[in-house]
Amino acid sequence: MVTGNMLFVIFLLALVLLFILILKLNVEPFISLIAVSVVAAVLIGFPLHEIPALITAGFGNTLAGVGILIGLGVIFGSLLGASGAIEKIAGAILGVFGVKKSPTGLTLSGILVSIPVFFDAAFVILSGLLKSLSRRTGISIITFVTALGIGLIISHSMIPPTPGPLVVAENTGADLGLFIIYAIICAIPGALIGGALYGKFIGNKIQRFVDEKEEEQQEQEQALPAGKKEISTGLSFAMLALPIVLILVNTVSSIFLEEGTLRTVLAFIGDKNIALFISVVTALIVLRPYIRVSYTKLYDEALNSAGMILLVTGAGGSFGNVINKSGIGDYLIDTMTGLSIPVLILAFLFAQLLRASLGSATVALVTTSSIMGPMVYELVTSPVLLGLAICAGAVGLSLPNDSGFWVVSRFGKLTIPETIKAWSIGGFIAGVTALGMVYILSLFSGLLPGL
Repeated sequence: MVTGNMLFVIFLLALVLLFILILKLNVEPFISLIAVSVVAAVLIGFPLHEIPALITAGFGNTLAGVGILIGLGVIFGSLLGASGAIEKIAGAILGVFGVKKSPTGLTLSGILVSIPVFFDAAFVILSGLLKSLSRRTGISIITFVTALGIGLIISHSMIPPTPGPLVVAENTGADLGLFIIYAIICAIPGALIGGALYGKFIGNKIQRFVDEKEEEQQEQEQALPAGKKEISTGLSFAMLALPIVLILVNTVSSIFLEEGTLRTVLAFIGDKNIALFISVVTALIVLRPYIRVSYTKLYDEALNSAGMILLVTGAGGSFGNVINKSGIGDYLIDTMTGLSIPVLILAFLFAQLLRASLGSATVALVTTSSIMGPMVYELVTSPVLLGLAICAGAVGLSLPNDSGFWVVSRFGKLTIPETIKAWSIGGFIAGVTALGMVYILSLFSGLLPGL
């Protein structure tokens, strides 16, 4: 097998091939990742008869940890969106903050909403607020697009039970409950600085407003269907919080309760798979009177979305397994020691490179954590801190090769240069800020649980 510098060269060539397949040839990420996994395994020198098992093991091991979660998470998010709970949560937060601080309120809304709902869907659902807020407040729509987009993407990239961060927590061996808590601590400052604060700055530079007739037409289209109840704000928040609270119950009980029946029961209920399953079943029962679309359509859309996410996530695990088994981890450790590259910065840069080049936060998170996760104890750092640094790297530098870039551009009614200035740069600022928070947390290693 190949070793040393040549191993790193093959790794770089594999990344280049991955970029070419996805960006230039428009090959689906799933097929691209499997193809690159095979090519990399052959070039590294694995025996041909071992390569299929190597790839399927990486695929299966990754989905064993997050497969059920992804499926349930997509369905849960779809139920919240179809019931109107998402709009209620956003509206309530905005009502608290008022006109002047409405960008801050929108950013915080984005953080909350994107925990159970995928970024693209969440931005589309909440995009109706952008024009309305701009018209009512007299603030440039650029400000609100930035505030909402960054709030959504930082939550999507950092806070479980979103699939990407879930995979990172799994691959690094971090306690999920503690990971959620520290992810929120890192995400909020990042979102406020990269979203609300930078959004106000760029909005003052680019003054853009909306047509009132277009806004009135959109409000009519979003009117509540006949015969359907309107969900309350309290119930909306309760449903959003349910899976997170159940997962945290497991973490808290393991810290404060001694071994016994109660702790065992709480650990079962708080298992990430069981917690999300309970949440989905509860949502199916409680939200039925408020669902605005047919269940058949809702399930079809949710499962179609989950299918591709599962394939890409598993394929990313395959690629990561090939790279990990090649011994590149030891090579990177030796290289970092020689160059004195701090491990958290390396994790951030690794994820940032993949995020910018491939246009997928999920692929960046899965691939980076699959490679660096198994090295966590050799790198002498906490699994939580390593995972958060990886997540911070996947937040920013969304470019036109990212589907999210076009969602923001299209639904925010921005030109490409405006989208880059508001969305891409804002995301980069948010990611760097989140990394700064990770370093602040690292100062408390050994003092706080999990660090």
